Amino acid sequence: MPESTEHVEEANTSPMCPPNEDIEDEDVVGANTTPMCPPNEDIKDEDVESAKTRAKRKRLAKVLRVLVAVGLFVVGLIVGALVAGLLADYYGYWKGRSECKDTSANCPFSKAAVAADSWNCSEIGRNILQKGGSAVDAAIAALLCTSIINPQCAGIGGGVIFTVMDSSGKVKIINSRETVPRNVNSDLLKLCRKTTEWTMEWLEGSRWIGVPGEIRGYEAAHRLYGKLPWADLFQPTIKLAREGFPIPYYQGQHIPRIGNTSLRELYLDKNGNLLKTGDTVKFEKLADTLETIANEGPDVFYNGTIAKNLISDIQKAGGTLTLEDLASYQANVTDAWNISLGDYWMYFPPPPSGGAILSLILNIMKGYKMESEPKTTDEKILFYHRYIEALKFANELKTNISDPNFSSDEMAKKLTQDSFADSKRSLISSDKTHDPQYYGKNSYLDSIGTTHVSVLAEDGSAVSVTSSINDEFGSNVLSSSTGIILNNHLNDFCGRAHNIFHGERPPSNMAPSVLKSPSKTLVIGGSGSETIPPAVASALMNHLWFGKSLKEAIITPVVLVDSKSEVKPEPKLEKDVVDGLEALGHKVAKFYNTVNAVEKAGNCISAWSDKRKNGEAAGY
Repeated sequence: MPESTEHVEEANTSPMCPPNEDIEDEDVVGANTTPMCPPNEDIKDEDVESAKTRAKRKRLAKVLRVLVAVGLFVVGLIVGALVAGLLADYYGYWKGRSECKDTSANCPFSKAAVAADSWNCSEIGRNILQKGGSAVDAAIAALLCTSIINPQCAGIGGGVIFTVMDSSGKVKIINSRETVPRNVNSDLLKLCRKTTEWTMEWLEGSRWIGVPGEIRGYEAAHRLYGKLPWADLFQPTIKLAREGFPIPYYQGQHIPRIGNTSLRELYLDKNGNLLKTGDTVKFEKLADTLETIANEGPDVFYNGTIAKNLISDIQKAGGTLTLEDLASYQANVTDAWNISLGDYWMYFPPPPSGGAILSLILNIMKGYKMESEPKTTDEKILFYHRYIEALKFANELKTNISDPNFSSDEMAKKLTQDSFADSKRSLISSDKTHDPQYYGKNSYLDSIGTTHVSVLAEDGSAVSVTSSINDEFGSNVLSSSTGIILNNHLNDFCGRAHNIFHGERPPSNMAPSVLKSPSKTLVIGGSGSETIPPAVASALMNHLWFGKSLKEAIITPVVLVDSKSEVKPEPKLEKDVVDGLEALGHKVAKFYNTVNAVEKAGNCISAWSDKRKNGEAAGY
């Protein structure tokens, strides 16, 4: 042991032994082990043993003192860590109330995110951002991807509306919806179906094809906000289309419904059988077209070889579009409209988009000053009842949404005013609904389709963009030489207009929106045509007013009121709530919708792509 060794060394270095009476107890052991020192006859054996014991006890006490000191030091470290952790949690809790509740689930990203209809397209948009691309670059790349992942919804044969907020907070709208061709049949609206029910057979044919505006919209957006080269935005989709990929579930569900249309050639295997979910599909003609547009620029679509081939195919199918229609097409760049929602300003496109309808629904509902989610069945029935009544009034006013270049937008502006919403709210009875005539005339036709992409970039800029070929696979006309599926957007005039004019854009339910508060940015929009305003309104109410996360707000069951004033709740809405609504006189049916959104709060970015369409967001 260290102490014994020390004393042995001292004893052995002494020239002579000190007197026995001067040897202290602690030196006894060392002294008696020194060979030079003779034994002291006066020290008895029991005294030596006692001295040894006391020495051991002292050594043990010293060790214990060291151990206690070390223990106290370790305990101090632990307590300090716990206190620091508690303080960090305390600070993080209050900081999180304004930024992020759950960094692992609701706030998975810190820099940027993209929410498209599918993981493939969200990932492509995310990759564009990571390469230094702008929010607009990412949105265009994600939309091009969607044209092959969900070709039944959108593509370059359709139209698009962008709501873009730059990094300074300035918002612009780029509207490149389809337009009425020059040689349109003047009696076209007389051919509108008499029933409001959607049928594939009625929609087939080229007479409803509008002049495609998608590529001109991309061009305008990229010119104003793009960072990466134009061609770079096309490459991921070109590669995917040329090499092929397994047919996703959602696309696969629509393939059996294409019938004997020209679309069949896209989906036939070598034995002449229709492809199904999981089979590999290629869009080689479309890949060639996209590559040409990427390399030669947008003009090749409107004035070059693609334009010639596209018009030839359309006219062979009986369509009225001409080369002049394509050559004269232009996208519109305008200011956004806005309303206030608590701490937020919500920016959305003016007519002919559906932004004014969305704002009316929200303005009616905010007057009820709801600060928490309805909990009991009675509370839920009252909430949904009021919401349904707001939707019925909104539906009646859709006839006021039209192209402002061809008719006044004064009434549409009134729809966005709080005073107008107050007047409609005063007509809502809490204990009953009314006959359809009470809300006004509803003559528009229900439809389906569309896709939406929400993007937030690192610099704080944001894009909310909705694109469509209108109904399922649009007009069901495929341009075999270009691989482009054409829209059927002219039928959007049915029930909303008595006449149509060359160059006019049809009314739309699209409502791509960006919400901005002093500390947060929310990018949101939906697809599903008539379901867009009610679905987006539902998500916003549940998120902003009821405190739900984006995911929880978007997956909350949605209620739609169709053109016949029938209530269509999602199947997962509680049966007792549905029964209560029916007891109030509402007729109940079914439908589908999707909402995609991205939000930034402080350093936290959350994103959610609607699972109703098997969507998944991507970010970093």
